Amino acid sequence: MATFLYKLGRFSFRRRHFVALLWIALLTLAGVGAASAPAAGSSSFSIPGVEAQKAFDLLEQRFPGSSADGATARVVFKAPDGEKMTDAAHKATVEKTVKELGDGSEVVSVTDPYTTNAVSKDGTVAYASVKYEVSSVELKDSSKEALETTADQARDAGLTVEMGGDALQAEPDQAATGEIIGLALAAVVLVVTLGSLVAAGLPLLTAIIGVGIGVSTITALASALDLGDTTSTLALMIGLAVGIDYALFIVSRYRAELAEGRSREEAVGRATGTAGSAVVFAGLTVVIALAGLSVVGVPMLTKMGLAAAGTVVVAVLIALTMIPALLGYAGRKVKPAGEKGKRFGRRTAEDTAGAAAGAAGGAAKPNMGARWASFVVRRPVAVLLLGVVGLGAIALPATQLELGLPDDGSQPTSTTQRRAYDLLSEGFGPGFNGPLMLVVDAKGSADPQAAATAVSDEVKGLKDVVTVTPATFNKAGDTAMITVIPDSKPSSTDTEDLVHAIRDAGTGVTADTDAKVLVTGTTAMNIDFSQKLTDALIPYLALVVGLAFLLLIVVFRSILVPLKAALGFLLSVLAALGAVVAVFQWGWLASLIGVEETGPIMSMMPIFMVGVVFGLAMDYEVFLVTRMREAYVHGESPGQAVVTGFRYSARVVAAAAVIMMAVFAGFIGSGESMIKMIGFGLAIAVFFDAFVVRMAIVPAVLALLGKKAWWLPKWLDRALPNVDVEGEGLRTSADAKDTDPDEDRELVRA
Repeated sequence: MATFLYKLGRFSFRRRHFVALLWIALLTLAGVGAASAPAAGSSSFSIPGVEAQKAFDLLEQRFPGSSADGATARVVFKAPDGEKMTDAAHKATVEKTVKELGDGSEVVSVTDPYTTNAVSKDGTVAYASVKYEVSSVELKDSSKEALETTADQARDAGLTVEMGGDALQAEPDQAATGEIIGLALAAVVLVVTLGSLVAAGLPLLTAIIGVGIGVSTITALASALDLGDTTSTLALMIGLAVGIDYALFIVSRYRAELAEGRSREEAVGRATGTAGSAVVFAGLTVVIALAGLSVVGVPMLTKMGLAAAGTVVVAVLIALTMIPALLGYAGRKVKPAGEKGKRFGRRTAEDTAGAAAGAAGGAAKPNMGARWASFVVRRPVAVLLLGVVGLGAIALPATQLELGLPDDGSQPTSTTQRRAYDLLSEGFGPGFNGPLMLVVDAKGSADPQAAATAVSDEVKGLKDVVTVTPATFNKAGDTAMITVIPDSKPSSTDTEDLVHAIRDAGTGVTADTDAKVLVTGTTAMNIDFSQKLTDALIPYLALVVGLAFLLLIVVFRSILVPLKAALGFLLSVLAALGAVVAVFQWGWLASLIGVEETGPIMSMMPIFMVGVVFGLAMDYEVFLVTRMREAYVHGESPGQAVVTGFRYSARVVAAAAVIMMAVFAGFIGSGESMIKMIGFGLAIAVFFDAFVVRMAIVPAVLALLGKKAWWLPKWLDRALPNVDVEGEGLRTSADAKDTDPDEDRELVRA
């Protein structure tokens, strides 16, 4: 591995014009594809195999032409204080609005509040339902504009008018400002870490090119593959973070190799061979974690994971090829580590552990990382207990985790969707925003009418039911729809209990009438989605951790080090989930990050965090511990190897973590609750994993284990391939490969 990457680095350095043009051509091609591709909206949402999806599919089959997947809108009217919607003037305004709404070219039907009993008991609130023949994704802008214009006219007549439903998707504020701030913070960290504007600019440039290729490709394929906006946002988030980090590790190692006295081409080759090997395996763990989301069985999640994994692959390839090419262009503007361009005598491998970078054989002055590692090695038990207990305490709120999917009730109060939601709750009760739809499949029943009546009677007797509408049959008379209004809001546990109670009651009806009862609707779909993700979490965790465990055994040639890495990850992800629950569910410090509405945690958050955080956690594990193993295999004691690893890697790993946190935190400014929650969760998870687990718990455990940490059964050692992540093959190669030191003068002119 190291030898191949060494050759790749030197090739990219020598043929930098070709490599740079190749990546620029790919970026241009992806950009042209994105610009010429048809626009794509929100991706379709389906959950194969769950009851709510089966019921939805059955409706499309038995009620042809009903546009079961068509967009819907609720236009909610409220009379001024002291007046009622039944007043003649307000009634005339509503009837005019209903008539105008029905004139739309894509409108299937509009209900009149006064003929469908859609006026609240106190007469202050009424609503009209609009049904469209196409989905919200396909709905024309002209239809949305007509809906808004009609509502404005009703407002001009003196009514309060708000609109909900999926026909008018909430348009959240984009997090562009936050992303720019995140990149600016990353730039500052890079300058401080690398001590050079040119060196700091290389990781930023390559990360932006990589993300540009990845996101543009997703945009180009969005319509054909049904990819939503969230897919590109996730790819942007992950691609920026890992792209900067991977490039940073190679540039940092390159500067360290220069400080060893090597020529620039040789330093590029060795940096790509050593740090590049770590980049490859770190990238593989992220790809495994993201691509593994496909085992959940939710198409939307599968597409998000695969798209983000593809962006990570691009980031790895750019780090391995374009960074060496750009280092060739930079010439002597990228200085040796800790120095200002002075050339130093060459050091031997034996000098590495006892000399400062760039100080040709002199005694090393311990830096902050080495001093911290020395402290942990002397006090491993205290550091270990403090880290584990601290993260355990932060993880406690995760025991109260409640899962759900965001609805209009989670929108900011500034949106019309949220105001419509609140008006309906005020006028008709909280459950009115989350009606349940019962589908009675009576095709095998002798008396479909009696079966539907039995279902209605059974459901009316259940707790938390406010209203059960009469059954509506299809033309064939073998399938009925029944709407149930719960007493509780859609995201509550009471509504979830009601869904399960209806399904239990439906089992008895089936036994008596041979009619199948299915529960669907947005609320039931959300409940089934949450349950599907919960059921998939353990198998997914086993698959991802298992594959990464095997990969890390190959990298570290150890059993206990990968095991420790996996356990540390579980601790950090649980602590991060605890923090997410405390902020987004309990409301602690919620105002600081702009969380206007607390509620259940997004259903996909646990499994998503497991996937992404595991991949990122293994990044730091690989970069930090490979340096320790490199020192250990070259003769250092286990404790000294820990200190050496921190001396050369801690500063860069800490900088990489801060950069990744800054990038993720930039998405907290998004107006979309899902993106805000993901940004916060990933940022806090990186903090816990990098600075508590990898910087404290990992060295403490390695200090306690000693030589046992690097134990591997002999039979397994013989069976495993030697990937040479430490670059041993490069160290034993002849220094004759080193090019003429006078090459620097040529590079300046290149």
